Amino acid sequence: MNKYIQKIAIHLKWYLDKISFFNSWDDERYLIFNYKLKMGRKLDLKNPKTFNEKLQWLKLHDRNPEYTKMVDKYEVKKYISDKLGEDYIIPTLGVWDSFDEINFNLLPKQFVLKCTHDSGGVVVIKDKDKIDIKKVKKKLEQSMKKNYYYIGREWPYKNIKPRIIAEKYMVDESGYELKDYKLMVFGGKVKYSFVCTNRNSKKGLCINFYDKEWNPMPFERHYPKNNKEIKKPENYELMVEFAELLGKDIPFIRVDFYEVTGKIYFGELTFYPGSGVEEFSPEEWDYKLGELIKLPKIN
Repeated sequence: MNKYIQKIAIHLKWYLDKISFFNSWDDERYLIFNYKLKMGRKLDLKNPKTFNEKLQWLKLHDRNPEYTKMVDKYEVKKYISDKLGEDYIIPTLGVWDSFDEINFNLLPKQFVLKCTHDSGGVVVIKDKDKIDIKKVKKKLEQSMKKNYYYIGREWPYKNIKPRIIAEKYMVDESGYELKDYKLMVFGGKVKYSFVCTNRNSKKGLCINFYDKEWNPMPFERHYPKNNKEIKKPENYELMVEFAELLGKDIPFIRVDFYEVTGKIYFGELTFYPGSGVEEFSPEEWDYKLGELIKLPKIN
C-alpha cells in the first residue's frame, strides 16, 4: 500500500470511528469494505488463504459464546485462575461501573486503570499525587462510551459490560516498562511468538517475531522491529505450555504474558491481532502464517 493510500486510510478510519452510519451494516459487508480500505485489496471470504483473511473469516464463523468472557479484562481473570491458578494473575485493586465511583484515596501511589471492554483504554499512574484527574477521566469516559466491536467487527467484544478496573503497577527488569510476550497458538500449538517493546517511548512501538525455538524471524508486521537483542524470557517454556493449554481446540488465539523478577503473569487473550488488517513485510509471510490456521467446517 503506497503512502497516499495509507494517508487516505488514516483519515477514513478517523471518519469511521466518529460516525455511526456504518454500524447498520451487517458484519460481512463491513469487513469486506474495511479490509479493502486498510489492506488495499479485495477480501476473499470464500477461499481465504492469508493470515489476515482467515482472521476475518473467523470473525464471521467461529462464534463460541465463551470468547466474550475470554476477552473481558475483568472476567478473564477468573477464567485464567481456573485454568492456570491465581498465582499468574496481576492483582486487581478495584472494579467500577463508572469513573466517578473510583475512590482514589483507597488506591496506592502507583497503579494502572483499564477499561474492560476495549483495546487502548489504559492509563498508567506512576504517581497518584501528580495525575491530572480531568485528563484521566476524559480518556476513560470516552473509552467507556465506545463499543469496540463496531471498529473491526470483533464480535466477542460486542456484549461486554463496560467497566473500569485498577491493577497493580508492575515493571520488568528495565525498570520502566513491561515487555509483552505474545504467543501465537494455531490449533493448540505455539508456532511463533512476538515481543512488544518501546510502547511508551518516543521511538514508538517495536515488534520482534521469533519461532518456537526463539530464533528471530525474517519478517515484520505493520510495526518495525527493535534492533536491540531481546533475550528469551526465563520462563518461556512455561509460557508455551500455558498458551497451548489455553489455545486447545481453538483455530487461532494469541496468548500474552509478562515476566517480572523471574515470575510470569497473564496479560490477555486475543483472537484477531491487529483486527486482521496489518500488513506483513515480506508479504509472503501473510500466506505462510495463513497456512497454519485450519478453518473449522461450517454448516
